[in-house]
Amino acid sequence: MDKVFLSVGPITIYWYSVLIVVSIVLGVFFSSKQAEKNGVGKDFLSNLIFYLIPVGIVGARIYYVIFNFDVFSDDLLSIFKVWEGGLAIYGAIISSLIFIIYYCKKHDKSILLVIDTLVPYLILGQAIGRWGNFINKEAHGALTTIQYLESLHLPKFIIDGMKINGSYYIPTFFFESILCLIGFILLLIVRKKDKFKHEGLLMCIYFIWYGAVRFFIEGMRTDSLYFGVFRISQIVSLVLVIIGILGLIYLFRRNKKWKNIK
Repeated sequence: MDKVFLSVGPITIYWYSVLIVVSIVLGVFFSSKQAEKNGVGKDFLSNLIFYLIPVGIVGARIYYVIFNFDVFSDDLLSIFKVWEGGLAIYGAIISSLIFIIYYCKKHDKSILLVIDTLVPYLILGQAIGRWGNFINKEAHGALTTIQYLESLHLPKFIIDGMKINGSYYIPTFFFESILCLIGFILLLIVRKKDKFKHEGLLMCIYFIWYGAVRFFIEGMRTDSLYFGVFRISQIVSLVLVIIGILGLIYLFRRNKKWKNIK
């Protein structure tokens, strides 16, 4: 599949960029509706997201460039060509979390409630965004055979797309996309049952779910960013899972104490 979505004269729009925009639009629309219901406020969230979009993109790019600088060392201007790919989701998450903490403290809003409002649509956006990796023929797994791909009962267009330079590769992007979609559904189910009563619950579940998913998917990829002999994303994934588990334990104990007081 061609990387280019539309080309008119000097203007070229890539599928990668289109999918990012689609993810952002969906996230803004649905999270704003939730913000009206849970007390965060539609205007507050809209203003926050206005800043989060560039913060997240810049953070994702900086993270990728730092741990993959060899790719850009001979052409520093290529660092700014974000539309060609090369964004690290953990860079976006880390930079966005830092900014959310700052912005919520500045406006006296609950940090955890704001994050809970956003995370279902973050993981939905991740599910959508992985298809940009498919189109760019990146973020795939190791060499494999067409027989193995066919044994997974994958759609033909995915199998065809995984043929890169004459060889077939494991479609790790597809596995992660599906698992992110399942995570999105899980968060919606928990949100419907909990109704934001336990602030931070959705955040903790997201940390555990996506951290575990990314840890195992990252182990299958061939384009991981490394710190020494360690895969950076696996380290961050473990940290997220640990934070998520500790957060759930804290919420459980706090809720138990509250029930005893009642």
